[in-house]
Amino acid sequence: MFVRTVRDAALLLFGTVLVALGLDLFLVPNKIAAGGVSGIATILHHLFGFPVGATMLVLNIPLFLWCFWRLGFGVGLRSLFGTALLSGVVDGLVPFLPALTTNPLLASLYGGVLAGLGLGLVFRAKATTGGTDLAAMILQSYVGINVGQLLFLVDGAVVLAAGFAFRSPELAMYAIITIFLSAWVIDLVQEGISYTKAFLIISEKHAAIAQLILTELNRGATLLQGKGAYTGATRTLLLAVVSRSEVTRLKEAVYRIDPRAFVILVDAHEVLGEGFKEFRG
Repeated sequence: MFVRTVRDAALLLFGTVLVALGLDLFLVPNKIAAGGVSGIATILHHLFGFPVGATMLVLNIPLFLWCFWRLGFGVGLRSLFGTALLSGVVDGLVPFLPALTTNPLLASLYGGVLAGLGLGLVFRAKATTGGTDLAAMILQSYVGINVGQLLFLVDGAVVLAAGFAFRSPELAMYAIITIFLSAWVIDLVQEGISYTKAFLIISEKHAAIAQLILTELNRGATLLQGKGAYTGATRTLLLAVVSRSEVTRLKEAVYRIDPRAFVILVDAHEVLGEGFKEFRG
């Protein structure tokens, strides 16, 4: 438990620093308001000179109070800690971090990657930095709409506001690039880079294919029972997970045994268990 707590604290701190670097080095200096509370703070910073970190904290206070009342003390406390930490780091690093580029495209790309990496680590630490993700969680408890859809609506509204405030549709478009890139990197950090593939094989010769997987590839296989929707016939489905280097070998072996086999091949982003990665909590 102690080791896990220390690890989560380190992830939260490192992730927060990465998000702050993305804001201070790239997004804020180039007026890229990529949604969320940080986007609103970026708009207010350029219009009125308010410090970004402190503005983020002030904007989050009503959300915290709402969260304490609606979702409970535990969720609100973790969100409060993560947001306070991010706000302090953002403003604390500003004097030491000059903007690295004035090119808005480079800023949107690198800012999105850093923010995505940081938020992914924060989420892995079972924490949050507040903002629109917290607002979406609260709104979902009222209306039942998917959190992702609510986040898209809220972030979209912030991007539109930035476009009007800065009188630049281009800056709004760059912000959209940052949002999509950041979301993709967050998923990458949480799910991991796909180095395994999952095979779902439908074949009359499933027994021979399963034996090949067990003996030649030294991998496990699972037999599932399925039923054709059109014919109503019962079929045996074979599920197997292999590494990238074994994909070609297995495909060739399957079609050598049964040229009429039906094969579905998908990415398996994170495989836990014997022969692959251990779960470490």
